[in-house]
Order: sequence, then C-alpha cells, then structure tokens
Amino acid sequence: MKKSIWVSLMLVMIISSFVLSACGSQENNNGSNSANTEASGTNAADKPAKTINIGFFAPQGKAPLEDNDYTKYIEQKFNVNIKWDLAPTDALVDRRQLLLASGDYPEVFLEGKFTNSDLMTYGKQGVLVPLNDLIDKYAPNLKKMMDEKPYLKEAMTAPDGNIYGIPRFNECYHCTFSQKYWINQEWLDKVGLKVPTTTDELYTVLKAFKTQDPNGNGKADEIPLTGAPNKYVWNGNIDSFLMNSFIYNDNDKYLTIADGKVDFAANKPEWKEGLAYMHKLYSEGLIDKASFTQNDQAVAQLGNREGDEVVGSITTALLSYLVDTYDDTKPRAKHWVIVPPLKGPEGVQLAGMSQGFGEFAMAITNKASEEQQIAAIKIADYAFTEEGALYSEYGLKEGIGWNKAKADEKNIEGQPAKYSFANLAKADPNVVRNDSWSLLGPKDLSKSFRDLFATAQDPLTGAGYEKRLADATSTYAPYAPKESYPSSAFVRPEDTDTMAQLATSIKDYVQSNMAQFIIGDKNLDKDWDSYLKGFDGLNLPQYIKIYQLAIEKN
Repeated sequence: MKKSIWVSLMLVMIISSFVLSACGSQENNNGSNSANTEASGTNAADKPAKTINIGFFAPQGKAPLEDNDYTKYIEQKFNVNIKWDLAPTDALVDRRQLLLASGDYPEVFLEGKFTNSDLMTYGKQGVLVPLNDLIDKYAPNLKKMMDEKPYLKEAMTAPDGNIYGIPRFNECYHCTFSQKYWINQEWLDKVGLKVPTTTDELYTVLKAFKTQDPNGNGKADEIPLTGAPNKYVWNGNIDSFLMNSFIYNDNDKYLTIADGKVDFAANKPEWKEGLAYMHKLYSEGLIDKASFTQNDQAVAQLGNREGDEVVGSITTALLSYLVDTYDDTKPRAKHWVIVPPLKGPEGVQLAGMSQGFGEFAMAITNKASEEQQIAAIKIADYAFTEEGALYSEYGLKEGIGWNKAKADEKNIEGQPAKYSFANLAKADPNVVRNDSWSLLGPKDLSKSFRDLFATAQDPLTGAGYEKRLADATSTYAPYAPKESYPSSAFVRPEDTDTMAQLATSIKDYVQSNMAQFIIGDKNLDKDWDSYLKGFDGLNLPQYIKIYQLAIEKN
C-alpha cells in the first residue's frame, strides 16, 4: 500500500514502536544475562549439551541469513546450527510445494506462507507435527500470550483441536477499526456545520459542501465525498464506512454472526436501504463518480493538487492516501478530522472491524527429531519475550535499530516510553543491514509491545501521524459489533476448492451489483428481486455453511 501504510502499517500493522531495557550491553548480547535468559523460558539446564543441527526454510533476503547477527545470536543462545534452505520471496510457495511433494523438506518452515487449510491438510497427513504439547512444555511466553489473548488461541487451533503453526502476532491497533471516514474540518467551519453524527446530518454536510463554495474560489469544483476501490486504497470503497449505518459490513466476506450463527449481509433489506442512501448521495452529485474506478495515485493527486482544495471527505483507513501527512511544511493535512460511525435511520451505528494476526510463520515437520522440535519451539518462544521481539525485529545493538527512550519521551497512549527510534545512527545507504530478522518468523508484535515505543505527541505533525491514527481508532472502538466473523477461521481442507470458487464469484457479484445500484444503472425497486435471485446460481447456502463449519471446532 503506499508509503503511508508502510510507515504506519509496516512499522505498525504494523503500527509504530518497539524495544527493551538493558538489551544493549555486551554481556546481554552474548546471551549471558541470567535474568533475560530465564525470562525467555530457557535456562542453563535446558540448553542442550551438544550442538543441534536443524534446517530452516525461509525467503531469500538481500543479505545472507547465515551471517545475520540475530541468527548468530540464536545459534549461540540455543546451541543450534541452522542450515538455511532459501527461496525467492515471489517463488516461496512454489518452492515450498515442490519440497513437500518431493518429501525432501526441512525440519522447520520458518516462513512457508501456509494458509489455515494448508496447515490442516499437511497436519492430517502427518507432515506437520501438532505443537500443543511443545507449547505447553517449552513455550511459556507464547502460552501466556495465548491465555491473555483468547482470540489468538482460538485462531491458532484447528478444528481437530491441534495447533500446527505459530503466527507472527502482529496487532496493528489502527488496523482493527480501519473502515474509517475523514472529513475536512476547514470546510465544515466555512459552511457553519459540525462533524456529522447521523446519515441525515452527513447528507446535509455534503450538500453544503457542494453548494456553498467552501474552498472560496467561486467555482463549483468541490468534491463532497471521494473514495476508490479497495484494491487500490485500503477500505476506500464508498460502502466500507457508510453501509455500517444500516447493517454490519465486514467489507470482505459480507458475513454477520449472532450467537455463533453465521449469516449473509448483502441480501438483507437493510443492505438495500444502505444502497438506496448511497444512490441518493450519488444521484445528487455528492459522491465522486471516479470513486468506483480511480487508483491511489489519482486520489493523491486530488488531495495534493496545487491551488484550491477540492475534496471534502474520503472513505479510507489512512488519510495519507489523500494528503501528505508527513511533510509539516504542507498545512493541508491539518484540516482533516475523523468521523465516528454514523447512526442510521433505524439506529444502527457500527464500526467495521477485523481482529487477527499475521500469517502462520513457523511450522515444524515430521523430519524433526524430538531435540530439533524442542529447539525450534524455544527459538519461536524467545521471540515472544520483550527482548526476543526487540532483537528479532530491530536488531541487537542499541543505537542502530532502537534506543532507550529519554525521560520525556512518551508512547502512543501518552505514557512514559521505554524505547525510541529517535537519534539512531545514520544508515549507510550502500550497506544492507543484516542485524535482525525483521518481519521474519513468529514473534510478539502485539499492541502492548508496540506501546513500549515513543512517538511524537502532536497528532497533527508528520512524526505524530501514528498517534493520529490511534486516536481516530479510539473513537471507533465503542461501536464494535458484539460478534464478528474471525478472519483466521479454518476452512476445512475438503471445502477449500469449493470455497475458492464460491468466495470469488459471490464477492464479485455483490460488488458489481452494488456499484450498479449506487450509480443507478440498476433500479432498486425494479431490480432488487432479480439481484436476490441471482444468488441462487451462486450457491449462497453452501457458502454460508462452509463458513459456519469453519468456526465449529470438533
């Protein structure tokens, strides 16, 4: 996604910040600090007397992993010798499949891009070993995280009760409620209106934006509301935010859930009402016609164009798609504020949410001996300690990838920070850093870990953009649905091929018809019944049933 997402989404989704005290000493870097060793779940008695050779499959980076500082540190700490089997990132899955098909695969997939269905398939075949007992005995930090985050344990556990993979637990706070809506406060002031709280108030605001010349140039060039397809701009599609004032819209599978029962949203009368509202906005010129086709570059050109500002509001997770939020010399980004979920005509007021984790980063195969399995699970568990997460993600050396925070530095919640990214040694652009695993392997990138890091406290500055996103997210949290479908639910292996076909055809059908109803190419009064009948040929009941079975543990 753009620079904006990957200063916020990759550092943060990534959200921003991380590291640990007393990590930078030479004694600690040599792994001889007894307190930190015990905290990692590994003590002198656990460390194997002889070196254990173990194979790891991983993507090929710009620098050799065998020479990586964190690799060497892990090898010394756990008395292992890692033999790397590397593949280009864009060929990782193909290479993985070839290895599995040949039977000549390594003891550990550090990064295999396994889907939930993959884990179940190879788990049932005995290729991937269940990790439940290993976690109970040798991974106290991961186990503690699973106890503290019940949804994590639920997401890791396959329907047969086994755990076949360990995730990179990446809690991006502003990603949890990413179906956001931003509005131009300067324009609101010009037309004498407040941030809308209902769909009716939004209509009034957008109408004023269109008719009252809020940019003051005497031209009817204002675009009250713009957006873009989700594939170009994260949650940039118009319905992503607005539909949640009528019925819950997850902006992906179009599923609702109540008391554990799965249902479908996009064929309900409330969905029709949401489409009617959006059609009204579009028919009166309040929604940008380009919203259904433009890409991220076109959105940025609209927001950052020279001269008069022309955009009044936008649906997107990240304001930085529209305006430059990092350059403090450009004041336009300061004009924008978040709009909390709007109350619809029937009182519906929901925030689209997603809760999950990064992909399953590690899986252990049946090639691994008991000693190798224990070593692998301990290496994974260490990265769920504060020190391990810090070293794994940012490197071992203070001053290079992280610093201890100064007394006046605060985290995203305004509390004293422990670590900071400020005043780091300037990197040589001609030298590739090779001191951490970065986004490689399982680890703790939870919100509590991220909150150890300092960020600028003024949300309207470039340095404080992450705080701005977090503050905006806080306004959405009270409107979370009571239940939402877990994005990491395991679809049964026998349903994988069927679901792949159903999900694509149903999603395409919903989205194409949605655009036609909003634009007016289809009439809601005349064509709604035909739209509903179209689901008969798409096997919607089977779609719902498969997702229902996916959340029912055997």
